[in-house]
Amino acid sequence: MSKRKLSRQQRWRIEKIQAERARRAEKRGAKESEQLAAGEYGPEQPGRVIAHFGRTLDVLPEGGEAPVRCHLRANLEGLVTGDRVIWRAGQDGSGVVVARGERDNVLERPDPRGQLKPVAANIDQILIVFAVEPEPHANLIDRYLVAAEATGIPPVLVLNKIDLLPDSGGALRELLDRYESLGYPVVTTTTARDGGLDALHRRLAGRTSVFVGQSGVGKSSLIDRLLPDEELRIGALSEDSRKGRHTTTTARLYHMPSGGELIDSPGIREFGLTHLDEDQVARGFIEFRELLGRCRFRDCRHRQEPGCALIHAVEAGEVHADRFASYRRIVDSLEDS
Repeated sequence: MSKRKLSRQQRWRIEKIQAERARRAEKRGAKESEQLAAGEYGPEQPGRVIAHFGRTLDVLPEGGEAPVRCHLRANLEGLVTGDRVIWRAGQDGSGVVVARGERDNVLERPDPRGQLKPVAANIDQILIVFAVEPEPHANLIDRYLVAAEATGIPPVLVLNKIDLLPDSGGALRELLDRYESLGYPVVTTTTARDGGLDALHRRLAGRTSVFVGQSGVGKSSLIDRLLPDEELRIGALSEDSRKGRHTTTTARLYHMPSGGELIDSPGIREFGLTHLDEDQVARGFIEFRELLGRCRFRDCRHRQEPGCALIHAVEAGEVHADRFASYRRIVDSLEDS
């Protein structure tokens, strides 16, 4: 999509607004520098952002137990939960963040205007939570996997409420076996019986994780059980629609008593894919990657073109037909949007 051309007057207004913002930031920065130089703040020390509230943050000092409400220096923008920062403690019990450390990665999702917005940083794994109820569909799981693959953060599939599964496991168990055969870790959980979270505890230990998944799959319920000392609100599952309601209000990092950290990020009903192109979607299907670039035509779109390596792999049984159909539905939905 081509960018909209701006008139001279529109460009002038934008430049004027930006200049005014820069002057205000410069004034704030000068005032903060005076305060820092005057000794109103202590020495620099490392910390981790555990919650974000606009221009203020909750920062957990390295080795500390209680977070400190900190302000941002005027020249710092875009900090998110999970960021490693340098901060200084104030005499009044608050603090100021003066620098951000290097990021290992950042999790982003599109906002309502389609612009990518950072949600969390320095994550070791994305836990894609789904449940026996509401019934998961392979295409929805594939969408989450494609979005996770685009971030470069390893995904893990978490099937919750397995107490509702039939003894045989049914079609859902077969679906999980398919993903495991592709190399994706799969963890099953339930809060209905003792030991139902043991596998999840092992997966979380020593890692920083973020939960994503559609509403009603039990993300908040899982976190409530994993973090018994935290006061988390749990949304009830609607008996009529079999869909839940979101209950968290801000992305927050929680320390696990048994080790590891969880970032509960609100508002992610479906991981948006509108920011991805066809090639990125194709690469999000990990079994496609070795086949991409092997088609007869360089501009092959993997539809009906002769010599398509993906179609040949499906026909040969090397790529599951359902996964290829899921890929086509995702690409078609991006074109429709």
